[in-house]
Amino acid sequence: MILRLLFLAVGAISVALTSPNEALKSCFQNTLTDPGSFAFAGDLFYGLIVNRYNLNIPTTPAAVAFPTSSQQVAAIVKCAAEHGYPVQAKSGGHSYGNYGLGGTDGAVAIDLKHLQQFSMDNTTWQATIGAGSLLSDVTRRLYHAGGRAMSHGVCPQVGSGGHFTIGGLGPTSRQFGAALDHVLEVEVVLANSSIVRASDTENQDLFWAIKGAASGYGIVTEFKVRTEPTPGTAVQYAFSLEIGSPKEQTVLFKSWQAFVSNPNLTRKMASTLTVLERFMVISGTFFGTKEEYDKMNLTSQFPGANGGALIFDDWLGLVAHWAQDLVLKLGAGIPTNFYAKSTSWTPQTLMTPETIDKMFDYIGTVDKGSLGWFLLFDFQGGYTSDIPTNATSYAHRDVLIWLQSYTLNFFGHISQTQIDFLDGLNKIVANDNSPYTAYPGYVDPLMANGPEAYWGTNLPRLQQIKEEVDPDNVFRNPQSPTSPNK
Repeated sequence: MILRLLFLAVGAISVALTSPNEALKSCFQNTLTDPGSFAFAGDLFYGLIVNRYNLNIPTTPAAVAFPTSSQQVAAIVKCAAEHGYPVQAKSGGHSYGNYGLGGTDGAVAIDLKHLQQFSMDNTTWQATIGAGSLLSDVTRRLYHAGGRAMSHGVCPQVGSGGHFTIGGLGPTSRQFGAALDHVLEVEVVLANSSIVRASDTENQDLFWAIKGAASGYGIVTEFKVRTEPTPGTAVQYAFSLEIGSPKEQTVLFKSWQAFVSNPNLTRKMASTLTVLERFMVISGTFFGTKEEYDKMNLTSQFPGANGGALIFDDWLGLVAHWAQDLVLKLGAGIPTNFYAKSTSWTPQTLMTPETIDKMFDYIGTVDKGSLGWFLLFDFQGGYTSDIPTNATSYAHRDVLIWLQSYTLNFFGHISQTQIDFLDGLNKIVANDNSPYTAYPGYVDPLMANGPEAYWGTNLPRLQQIKEEVDPDNVFRNPQSPTSPNK
């Protein structure tokens, strides 16, 4: 009897602590008649419904809703705004800082997974894509609608809603631009719950902000994008250095940086250099024939590495092969405890030989706190650099190499030693003479100057547009732009 009373008492305390705002819940019930289309903190199995991506950040939204139309999205935004709740959209849910859940406790998260509409105009080859579509959906649907494609990343579980509006870099970006460069028009729900269209000719300022910083300005429910024919033959290559010494790693990295910084290098070449514990691999795709690839003689470019190549004539087969990458699975396949940072280099700010030496000496000697770490140096430029910095809110048009650094823990929270490892690495490689840059899709929630690093010189205009379209800061996360009056 005593145990039963204790259980009831604990349960009552739990309910009191997690009881939802009844006014908000009532508004949801009037808006979403299906009781399975929303859930509130305190509901049974709420943690599973929330489905956090970065388990190191235990964000708990006040409520999660699952609309099936733009009109329902607008109604949910109206309910949340009227009752003082911040709102964030969730597409695939792969935000490193759990910003699709608001980033801090108490937001309303709107999961767009039911927005799966798709169509193709076979005259213009422009596609309409629902914001809940995952990249795997996008690839498959475009291919089956006339052998079409668009640039985007290689992780199949990422959602288009965030990816298409934050940047969206991938293997074909050097030829065709980032994912957001394919976006021609959007349907978007604003903070006042209105549903508008935005493009280069309609709501231009909003469209400019959406293409690089959408989560702070509205919820995109539908995209119209340009597409291109799927590439023909492609060569997937890999060169590895196993159990290499810091000196050997240094030599290989310098060779790779020299290779990708050649201004005459074809835009058909995509490349990533990955560093793990005592292991390095240079991998990528050459979008051309085996004969063209062989003429580049990559074996001579990467001394000390053992190489091989696979030929693909099937676009879906090539995309599936990208998704099989071990590091990709570690970094993007399952929710886990992790911390990540990013920084970049332009052709003018590349690491000096001395800095590269220091980097690998640091990697070889510092306590990393875990064997579960890796560094991805991703080659960009090309088409993405043809576009002026102020053409979209995505600011990092001059970047040639992005660094994405990870540390993971499959068994518990990230330690301070792991965080210190990545912080120390970034301090070594960052150019002190340039403003620190970070890719807005690789969220670093511990970075103090997030907006400045994510949007650079475009931040002042973003702040002005924020004041115009969302003066009450309904759409916000810990690092989203704020209006200049806030």
